[in-house]
Amino acid sequence: MSVLDPTRRRFLVVDDDRAIVELLSSRLTMAGFDAFAARDGRDALQKIESLRPDAVILDLSMPVMDGFEVLTQLGKDKCGRLPILVLSARHGAADVQRAIALGARDYLAKPFNDRQLQMRVARLFRAPGQALTLEDSFSEIESLLS
Repeated sequence: MSVLDPTRRRFLVVDDDRAIVELLSSRLTMAGFDAFAARDGRDALQKIESLRPDAVILDLSMPVMDGFEVLTQLGKDKCGRLPILVLSARHGAADVQRAIALGARDYLAKPFNDRQLQMRVARLFRAPGQALTLEDSFSEIESLLS
């Protein structure tokens, strides 16, 4: 069992698809984060309390408790302090609006590419209202068009 490095940010990856969890965990680890996994919403809520992650990547469609219920249980106040990126195959406007209204900071549709994921993870740690550099703006536009 390894000791957590207090200088590294911790991510909780919440998804019932083992392949997605492994992919995201490896990408986050390569980017210098500690990554932990939860397989459903109930497990996610328990791990948020025990691990105190710096951010969460949350799927919407899961057994036991879905992502919307996780957001509801956390409440807008806690979601405001804990950046949450919803990563879901559900990408209809109503789902996106609901997740954001419940407190998610960002939303990324499956399938996604590495560049999109990197940009969204970086955006999670940007202070709300913090201006983008011109280069970041162009990169975001480029990724949305690809």
